[in-house]
Amino acid sequence: MRRLFSVFAALLLAVFQAVAERPPAYFVDEAKLPFAALPGLPAQQLWGVHNGAGYRAEVPSNWNGKLVMWAHGFRGTGLELTVDNHPLRAFLLANGYAWAASSYSKNDYDPAQGAKDTHALTKLFNGLVGKPGRTYITGNSMGGHVTGIVAEQWPQSYDGAMPMCGVMADYELFDFFLDFNVAAQTLSGVNKTFPYDADYLTATVPATKAALGPVYPFFLNANGQNFKSLVQLRSGGVRPLFEQGWLFWNAVAVDFLFGLGVGDGTLPRAPGFVLENSDVVYQFDTDPAQSGAETMFNGMVQRVTADPQARRNNGMANVPPTTGDLRIPMLSVHTLGDLFVPFHMEQVYARRVAAKGNAHNLVQRATRDYGHCAFTANEMVQTFTDLAKWVENGIKPEGDDVLDPAAVASPTFGCTFTDKASPRQWNNPALAFLTPPPCPAN
Repeated sequence: MRRLFSVFAALLLAVFQAVAERPPAYFVDEAKLPFAALPGLPAQQLWGVHNGAGYRAEVPSNWNGKLVMWAHGFRGTGLELTVDNHPLRAFLLANGYAWAASSYSKNDYDPAQGAKDTHALTKLFNGLVGKPGRTYITGNSMGGHVTGIVAEQWPQSYDGAMPMCGVMADYELFDFFLDFNVAAQTLSGVNKTFPYDADYLTATVPATKAALGPVYPFFLNANGQNFKSLVQLRSGGVRPLFEQGWLFWNAVAVDFLFGLGVGDGTLPRAPGFVLENSDVVYQFDTDPAQSGAETMFNGMVQRVTADPQARRNNGMANVPPTTGDLRIPMLSVHTLGDLFVPFHMEQVYARRVAAKGNAHNLVQRATRDYGHCAFTANEMVQTFTDLAKWVENGIKPEGDDVLDPAAVASPTFGCTFTDKASPRQWNNPALAFLTPPPCPAN
């Protein structure tokens, strides 16, 4: 009897473990998939579910034989899967382009699934409508990571790529979130260690901010100023719009950056702890020589090492890195003051592409805003139009030199490709204190 009970208990434990490990029950509400045509732009609307992902697609009556895929950004961890229309929908249809977008079959930060589902939708479109003469991949934020993966993994299926505000440096984004929080803990003297307790945002962060200045983030003491400088250098270097970004992401988006440090250091698909700062040399200024204060800080700051297998490149099995193996034209665009997905994403990716000998396939642009993916319609249209001219006519577009610190630090950096006519966030009187210096008139 005792042996029978032991067998039963083992089986029961196995069932409980299986239930606990069962993947989330993601679902698509198919009633939300249908969408209406835009006035004056006759087109065929397609929608459905494919491989567990919802999708929408639209083919204009005057289809030019070209398709533009859309990869959406992070949707949180909810179970419902939803679909975006392409943000350039009206422009694309008016100019004869078809578009298609997937919900992905999973939420959370899972760009591998986003890449697989987007590519599967590209192939489905070929069967439903016909094989396009040209296919583009576009996406924003996490969808920029998806765009980079798709461009590198299936270059034979796509002709051009346009990531916007993209997570182009994969794990490096999450390392930045770690940098922000461990630096704040060290320089404030509060010295909580990662991973943080449940009261981090309610108790630790208020104490941390109070120790960094009398009115954080507006008025800082010496340690607070060093913290601000460290964040600037780790997020892309001295550059226009950082000041506005610092205030927006620390004052308007209250405690947002501190909140990004809350978690256990894992990501979907990553086998273990993924965060790493063990080899970072932190600085408070642009002089590469370490000052006494920098040396002291680097000796005190909490060091974190990723699990040996966590960041291994294992294709789609892990979180796929953007390696720089770029064999199709890519035109990317990023706002300078974004501290959610900071500008240094572009710099890391530029170095990876150059190391692979593919710099000729990459053009990058900066625009002057502090928001995440805060592009005007004109900026997005111009970026796509220039990418299409590159792909179809061989006219390589101009870009910004994101790897030249002097160029990036110029007061006019980012002006060339910024839409100076459309309203911006700071046109709201409540945000007028974030108004950046104007660009020279065209």
